[in-house]
This record gives sequence, structure tokens and C-alpha cells, in this order.
Amino acid sequence: MKEKLVFATNNAHKLEEVSAMLGERIELLSLRDIGCHADIPETGTTLEENALLKARYVNEHFNTDCFADDTGLEVEALGGEPGVYSARYAGGEGHDSVANMNKLLARLKGVENRRARFRTVIALIRGGQTYEFEGIVEGHITTEPHGDGGFGYDPVFVPEGYDRTFAELGDVKNHISHRARAVQKLVDFLKSGL
Repeated sequence: MKEKLVFATNNAHKLEEVSAMLGERIELLSLRDIGCHADIPETGTTLEENALLKARYVNEHFNTDCFADDTGLEVEALGGEPGVYSARYAGGEGHDSVANMNKLLARLKGVENRRARFRTVIALIRGGQTYEFEGIVEGHITTEPHGDGGFGYDPVFVPEGYDRTFAELGDVKNHISHRARAVQKLVDFLKSGL
């Protein structure tokens, strides 16, 4: 029998990426699938805190094993910004990827050091125990967007060892991304217990 596991998200991109990596052994459910329509507060000051807040909320309110993630883009020259505020960097309501990208590029205008890294932290609550997994991809920020694939900051982030942005790498991104690395650690952990 398949193990059911809730991923505390309604982001279709994330669900697709993670589901593909988990394969047939685990049935991945979204927040929508379990009837969770709450706007789960992300009031933490770190990626770790936010991931755990979301996982705990689902675990406590729906009495189910689950995991949640939080991802941030950390730019060296900006002291780690936007970091935990990546999704709402430009302010305002919702997640405006274009506005976030434009603000980032404006802040880096004329800055030589464009080193950055994407970091994903996953908090898993399973069988009453809490576990944490992290994935990091080093790279740099371009001076302008390239490519129309991906989402978020993908058009301005070039991972180390590549000469194209995440938005231009298509399926390759799913295999080398920060989320893929964190999820791979999660998958290895889950498989080791099956």
C-alpha cells in the first residue's frame, strides 16, 4: 500500500517536481487535496523556521504526516537578501515574480560581485518525529532576464557549471536545483525506512 504524504503547498510547479522524484512509492497530496485552504502564516525569520511552521500547522490541524519547504535566493553582495523574503521582496500583496526580479536587478546595478545561491529547506514531520533536509545551488545573478521557463528568479540565476539560466535549462533544472537536492535527501530518507 502506498504511503500518503502531504506536501504543504498548492504550488503546481513544486508538486510536479517533487512528485516526479518520489515516484510510485508515495502518494503525494497537496493542501488542496486535504481540504486545507488556510493561508498558513510564514512568520519565521529563517527558511528553517518557515518550513517547520508550515509542516506543524498541517500536522496539528489535519493529523497527517507532511513536509513543507521554504526557499530563498541569497545574494552575497546584498548580505544574503532577499533570503527568507524572496517571494515578497518587492513588497505589496501576493508574489510578483517580475517585480521581485526587477528590484533585485536594480539593487545589483553596477555591482561586480553577483555571486548568489538558492537554498531550500524541507521540514518533515513523520510518525511524530521532525526531520530537516537542505539543498543548495551556488551560482550568479545575470544583468537581465533570460529564458521563459521556470518561475520566480529562474530567468536571472545561472547555476555554477552552466552558462544558461534556470529558466533556459528546462528539465535539467529539475535535476540540479536546490529543491531537487533537498528533495533527493528527503526521498533517500523515506526510501531507507520503507
